[in-house]
Amino acid sequence: MIATTYNTNEEKFVKDSHTKEIDLINRDPKQINDDVVKVEFEDVIAEPDGTHSLDGVWKLSYTTFTVSKYWCYRVLSAVFGIPVALLWGFLFACISFCHIWAVVPCIKSCLIESQCVSRIYSLCIQTFCDPFFEALGKIFSSVRVALRKEV
Repeated sequence: MIATTYNTNEEKFVKDSHTKEIDLINRDPKQINDDVVKVEFEDVIAEPDGTHSLDGVWKLSYTTFTVSKYWCYRVLSAVFGIPVALLWGFLFACISFCHIWAVVPCIKSCLIESQCVSRIYSLCIQTFCDPFFEALGKIFSSVRVALRKEV
């Protein structure tokens, strides 16, 4: 999708919407992963009172956990990030294609067909059932119900 804009000097600029600026600082602006993947050392490993390891072991465990998590994520995202992004892009493109070219037209077609069937059904009800129930109403309109309470 290409948008054309003009500045005050009437020079033509073409801006491609696929190359928009991305925020390299805040990479989760909609906060979709806030409660899922924010895992810190304290969320996983904790020693209760009375059961403590050596201070050096505790500090080294913290550093090992933090650094290994950091670099493992970096390596995995470097190796698999682009192929997985390609797969997700392909998947969502296929979903969009199916929705635009199959689902919405199918739903629209069903709505059109159901309106046709609805009109035929309504015509049948008005033609056959309305006179029948109107006649029944006239037959039973003279029936009077009296409620008496005997003591």
